[in-house]
Amino acid sequence: MPSLAGPDVDAFWATSLRRWNLVCRVLFAVMAVGLVAIDRPGGSKYAALALLGGVVVCHTVLDRFPDNPVVRPHVYLAVLAVAVGGLAYLRGNYAALFMVTLPHYWMFASTPRAAMGFLGLATAGTLAGSVLRQDGWTVEFVTETLVSTLIVVAVGVLIGLWAHSVVAQSAERARLIGELERAQVQLSEAHQRQGAADERERIARDIHDTLAQGFASIIVLAEAARAGLGTDPARSARQLRSIESTARENLAEARELVGSAHRPAQLAAGSVAQTLRRTLDRFAEDTGLAVDADLEDLACDQQTRIALLRCTQESLANVRKHARASTVGVVLTRQAYGIELEITDDGTGFVVEDSAGFGLDGMRKRLAELGGRLTVTSSVGDGTRVLALLPPASPASGESAKREEWA
Repeated sequence: MPSLAGPDVDAFWATSLRRWNLVCRVLFAVMAVGLVAIDRPGGSKYAALALLGGVVVCHTVLDRFPDNPVVRPHVYLAVLAVAVGGLAYLRGNYAALFMVTLPHYWMFASTPRAAMGFLGLATAGTLAGSVLRQDGWTVEFVTETLVSTLIVVAVGVLIGLWAHSVVAQSAERARLIGELERAQVQLSEAHQRQGAADERERIARDIHDTLAQGFASIIVLAEAARAGLGTDPARSARQLRSIESTARENLAEARELVGSAHRPAQLAAGSVAQTLRRTLDRFAEDTGLAVDADLEDLACDQQTRIALLRCTQESLANVRKHARASTVGVVLTRQAYGIELEITDDGTGFVVEDSAGFGLDGMRKRLAELGGRLTVTSSVGDGTRVLALLPPASPASGESAKREEWA
């Protein structure tokens, strides 16, 4: 029977086939010895030996060379059916061969229908040979040969159908297991790809929020310091010191990104209000803009502090690069529904729908990871309002608070 399932079922059928082949070889040898040593010489003896020899040759070729293009399984089954019928006519000693080779119809046939077809052919041949040998339908033939043959065939059919059903179920289970394993491999690969993509996005966002903003600040400060060297040396000196401080901070950020790629970024100790105050003071010093800050001294976990700081840094960077504002307002409060950070400016504004920058998108994703959201309101000539909302968070305790998604 062709392989229908996985390795376990294939091994089962290979073992069964080897056992039956051994039994068949013993039977072939016994029958050949009996025909040669016991039967009297004559044409029927040689014809029986020829039939048995044909079966032996086909079986041996099929066993030794399963991919032989000449002796295929169905060729062997046809030869076997003819040989059994011929032996029933010539010698009458077909019963042992018929019974022992019965499983071969199910093992070698390509389908159950083909197996039953060859088995029916063998049955009809044996009954026809027996009828011709006994000169008609005698009582002995009906009571012994016909009944016993039909019983053996019926049992063989039932066992064959049951075995085929078991193999079919095993094949289906093997197919489902194979599909499940392939799906697991694909899911694992998808998770790995997604994890790598998420990690790249996280690193890109951290670089944008830290190093890129620092370099942009250095460029602006350097241009201002160069322009004021002749007219305001003191201011240029302050700007150079700011450049040095920003460069040192960038170097520290770069080392942090390289050394802790798989750990959340760390902030210096202190409340989030103190952290934002230092950032705003640096911004006011570097740009000369008026900064109106109302920062509530609230406690929150590390992830919330980082998110609020990054949103503040990105908003201030946008003000520096695009707004042409004179005043910036920052308000940090804890409301009943969570933490609210509002950053406004009186600059030129922009059309929010036309903005496709990485910064705003990065802020939205960063807040969304913590269950929060970002709202940007602006119009040309009316300034900009950035509102970051985060769900309530427990005070910092070394572990992030459990958050619930909220609308």
